[in-house]
Amino acid sequence: MEPPLLQVRDLTKKFGNVTSVNGVSFDIGDGEILGLLGANGAGKTTAINMVLGIVTPTGGHIEVFGKELMANRIEVLRSMNFCSTYTQLPGNLRVWQNLKVFGQIYRVPNLKARIDEVLEMLEISHLKERVSGELSAGEGTRLNLCKALLNRPRLLLLDEPTASLDPDIADKVRKVVKRIRDEEGTTILYTSHNMRDVEEVCDRVVFMHKGKVLFTGTSEETLHHFEEESLEDVFIRVARSGDIESNRERKEGGS
Repeated sequence: MEPPLLQVRDLTKKFGNVTSVNGVSFDIGDGEILGLLGANGAGKTTAINMVLGIVTPTGGHIEVFGKELMANRIEVLRSMNFCSTYTQLPGNLRVWQNLKVFGQIYRVPNLKARIDEVLEMLEISHLKERVSGELSAGEGTRLNLCKALLNRPRLLLLDEPTASLDPDIADKVRKVVKRIRDEEGTTILYTSHNMRDVEEVCDRVVFMHKGKVLFTGTSEETLHHFEEESLEDVFIRVARSGDIESNRERKEGGS
C-alpha cells in the first residue's frame, strides 16, 4: 500500500488558553478527495492553515509528499495550492494580470496558454480583461479557483469553494473538482457546509467538533454509524451537540 499523500498526526494548536485544534489525525491518499467537515469554530480553518504552513502547530506532525512539512515548506508548497471563498485577489489588477502574477510565482510553464485553459475550465474567459475588483462574488470565487489550478497542484486545499455560487455554477464547480481529480490525479482537501457538495465530490469525510475529530469514513459509513438519512442530518446533530453516538446506542443508553 502506498503511503498517504498527506499525513496529519496528533495535530494541536493553542492560542493562549484556547485550544483550537486538539490532537487531530487524518490521512489523504493519492488522488483522494477528503471532506473536512464541522460547524464554524470546529477548528477546520486552523487545521488547513497549519497544513499550508501559515500557522505553526503547538504540537503534532504534518507530512506532505512523504516529507516533513516545516522542514521542507518551500519545496512542498510549490506542488500545492489553496482557494477560499473568503480571500480576494488584488482588486486593482485585471483578471489575466492576477493570474500572470501568481503563475510567475509558481513558475508555471507556457503560462499564457495555461491561463486561457483555466479561464475556459471555469467558464470565465469573457472576464479576462475585467478589473478583478469589479467582479461579482461568484466571479471572484471562480477566479480564485483559476489561480489555485494554475500550477497543476498535487495537493489542492479548497475552503468553501461553492459558498457564493448559484446552484448552476456550483454544480459546474463540483464537476471541475471531480474532473481535475480524475484527469490529473489531484488530491484534494475539501471543506464545505454544503452537504450536497460533500456527497457528490468527497470519497471520505472527517467530522470535527470543538477541535477534535469525531468520526472518519465514507458517506455511507457515516450514515450507517449515525443511523441518519443524510449527511445534513449528521452535520446538524454534530454541530448542535457533538453527538457521535448512533441512534441505536442512544436508545440503548437511555433504556
